[in-house]
Amino acid sequence: MSSTQPGGAAAAPLPFRALLPPPGGADADLPAAYAYPAPLDRPWVRANMVASADGGAIGPSGRSRDLSSASDRRVMGVLRGLCDVVLVGAATARLEGYGPVRARPSWERLRAGRPATPAVAVVSRSLDLPPALLAEAPEHARTLVFTTDRSPAGRRREVARHADLVVVRGASVTPAHVVEGLAERGLYRVLTEGGPVLLAEFVAAGLLDELCLTVSPWLLGAGAPRIVTGGPGAPEGPAGAQSTPVRMAHLLEAEGNLFARYVRG
Repeated sequence: MSSTQPGGAAAAPLPFRALLPPPGGADADLPAAYAYPAPLDRPWVRANMVASADGGAIGPSGRSRDLSSASDRRVMGVLRGLCDVVLVGAATARLEGYGPVRARPSWERLRAGRPATPAVAVVSRSLDLPPALLAEAPEHARTLVFTTDRSPAGRRREVARHADLVVVRGASVTPAHVVEGLAERGLYRVLTEGGPVLLAEFVAAGLLDELCLTVSPWLLGAGAPRIVTGGPGAPEGPAGAQSTPVRMAHLLEAEGNLFARYVRG
């Protein structure tokens, strides 16, 4: 279908820009390309996700790491080095085997004046968490756990011995609760690594500021979930759709992977 201007006149065709290959083939400065806005006076929520070329978010083993590569892990390392806190849903933490973030020598400049590693923040209603997140987190980056007052009381006491616990009144922890709790602790550079249900909640709440998306050169076929998906009871079809405009801040390529950075608004 062709577009027309008011009055029936055909609109001029939009120009296309060649984004690849980069000028001169030079290696991109990843810390500069992914730098957070500065200064920040509130938490800036950035998501980092990977998807196949046909939109699947989870590979044959049921984990997103099936779609990863050396270049994807390099970007992930830079994003973790830049952030104050890594935010993740409990189901993803269990599935992907999350533990505390480990320091890297390459982060010395990225984290100048800050703790050696970012903390991990988890959203969990059941408090069924990977043991390493509680037992192995360093004192400077204690795990932060968001839960509700309906979670098991005994489990709350146990988690509070090892982590910083934020208890929200009601049936669920909302993105607004999370953002408020992070702001109170001065954790403004937020990196969420999903999963798809948590990411969907932030999109629906209008609290996702940017998406860093790796498009992996694989085809998964029908059945693979997308990077944003609803949880139990979530609306389906057009009624549950969100329309959030984003702009592309950059597009990089390595090993056949595309690395897009989309910023809201």
